[in-house]
Amino acid sequence: MKVNLYNQKAEVVGDVELNSKIFDVKPKTHLLAEAVRIQQSNARQGSAHTKTRGEVSGGGKKPWKQKGTGRARAGSTRSPIWRHGGVTFGPRSNRNWELKLNKKAKVQALFMTLSDKAKENRFIVVDQISMENPKTKDMAKILDGLKNAVKNSGKKQLLVMAKKDDKLVRSSRNLPFVTPILASSLNLLDILKADSMIVLKDSLQVIEKTYLKNNVK
Repeated sequence: MKVNLYNQKAEVVGDVELNSKIFDVKPKTHLLAEAVRIQQSNARQGSAHTKTRGEVSGGGKKPWKQKGTGRARAGSTRSPIWRHGGVTFGPRSNRNWELKLNKKAKVQALFMTLSDKAKENRFIVVDQISMENPKTKDMAKILDGLKNAVKNSGKKQLLVMAKKDDKLVRSSRNLPFVTPILASSLNLLDILKADSMIVLKDSLQVIEKTYLKNNVK
């Protein structure tokens, strides 16, 4: 599959051949759904925590004697049926939300999302983006030019870099519709959330080297 190669002025300067093992993979919806569910589950912090009757302070003394008062028997004011008492079956912070997915299946799901972006013309390859000074205004101008050149690019964009470029990161961090990411750290959710991907040409080799090393078919 060939796609246009743009410069930072949004001019077509050539074309690039994309690796079919990565960018021409047939989608399997059940695998994508499972991969998304597992990634979201693994991202859960699990910080919600309730106290049981054994953890709530107080309640050491029996409220009243067992018999003769006419009231229901009670052994502690921290019983779950009492106000300010413990919580029964509430969320606990020690719960493990982590799920596992086969490494090859995870990479395959990633390839499916990349293939979808490429087929929908939402995969924009740029030879390079060079900036003398990290200015948000200049970065916004470059991105607007690419949006005008590629009509299907959408609003939210993922900027894929071969290696960390402080100038690109600093100039794009104040733009809410752009997310810079390294080519070696791609993940399913970021790609799905983005309307399009702006990929620096050098990033293509990094993607192949990182994700094809296991010879995923």
